[in-house]
This record gives sequence, C-alpha cells and structure tokens, in this order.
Amino acid sequence: MLIQLQLPNGQHARANLTKPHDLSITTIPGEKCVNAFHIAPPRFEPLAVGSFIGSVAQGGACNCENLHINAHGNGTHTECVGHISEKRVTINSVLKVFHCIAEVVSVTPQPAPDNDHVIYKEQLIQAVKHKTDALIIRTLPNTPAKLHAHYSGTNPVYMHHEAALWIRQQGYTHLLLDLPSVDREEDGGALLAHHAFWNFPAEADGGKRTITELIYVPENVADGMYLLNMQIASLETDASPAKPVIYELT
Repeated sequence: MLIQLQLPNGQHARANLTKPHDLSITTIPGEKCVNAFHIAPPRFEPLAVGSFIGSVAQGGACNCENLHINAHGNGTHTECVGHISEKRVTINSVLKVFHCIAEVVSVTPQPAPDNDHVIYKEQLIQAVKHKTDALIIRTLPNTPAKLHAHYSGTNPVYMHHEAALWIRQQGYTHLLLDLPSVDREEDGGALLAHHAFWNFPAEADGGKRTITELIYVPENVADGMYLLNMQIASLETDASPAKPVIYELT
C-alpha cells in the first residue's frame, strides 16, 4: 500500500506501508530480555483460578497469561512528563497523534571528563539535516547486542542536558533513542535531560512531548527522513511498552 504525504518543507513524498522498519526491542520473559535500572526480568505466567489454568500445555482450554513487566526497564517504552511529575500525567492522555515525520541520525558518544560517554549538543547540530517532528538517535557502534543488553550498574551512555534542551528548542515533539535513559543511570535524582526536554516544571504537561527509550535501529536503516508510526498500549500511566515503526520516504 502506497500513501502520499506532504513533508514539513512543503515537498511531497510517498511511503510504502507494506515495508516497515520496526524499531522496538521485543519484551520476552526471563533473563534474555533487555534490562535496565535493576528492574526484575519480565514474567509471563498462566492464570490460575480454581480448577482453571490458562495454559493449553498444562491441560487448560486456552492460553491466558498474566504479564509482569515494568515498561521502563523491560524493553522499548514511550514516556511522558508524568515520569517526573508529582501531578499524574499519563502517556495515554499525552500521545494523541500517532504519525509524524522523523529523522534518523547516527552519533558516536564522546568521552566526558569523568570517563562517562555522552551525546553532546554539538554532535546533534552536525548530524541533523532536516526539519521534522521527531528525532531518532542511533548510537555508534550499533550491534544486535543491544537487543539483549543488561545495562544495570554499567553507567551506560546518556545525553547531556544541553543537548536535550537544544532538541526541545528545535521544536521536536518526540525524541527516540537506543539508550536505557536520556539521563545518567545514577545522578542523584537530578534527571537533567528529562527536565530540559519537557521544560518541567514550567510546562506541567511537558508540552505533549514524549521520550522513547531502548529502541534499536537496524543497520539496514539509513540516516534520513521517514514516516514514523508511534504505537503504545492504552495505559493510564506515565509510560507504556512501545512499538515505533518507520517507513522509508521516496
């Protein structure tokens, strides 16, 4: 199926909806699932009520599983300002438009004076080539190991808060990246990049902006502009498991 759309610069492009690139990391039960922030691995367990067991393999009439997951550490997730706000703001109330134009950029995190590795504003200024609604950041090197990485306690790459501020100032609504968090794993609760991107607390609703973390951009996806489809579950909480899908533009 081909669709035609108008880009922010006024030009027209086509997207083939039969050829998606899925940027999500699959959430699977057990230790092989991607993990961050010392969050327990997901558990998928058959429902047991009286004599009923929700497992055909165990003699039940159908499969019916209870899912025990935490969106923030068990896979790709999209979050809203409710992640850092005392006021209850939910991702289901914030994300109402599910398609936009996005740009994929690749950056190599740079060493910081404290031996951390960080994405800096200057790198994004050089990498970004187009005006879009969403920015998708792929960090280099990029390997399939990201699909099962255990980040807890490793002080993974993060984004400098001035880079997050620059992204907001450029007018982006959605920020997607292949890191467990835009912020340092342990920063004393400062969460500077989250605050900068959402302009919190000045904008209590975060300006309806979202952050999607723990994506994976395959190697066969080139840098450039795409049609982005943001998919979440209809959950009234600060973050939801997510399935961002992009389509090449011609």
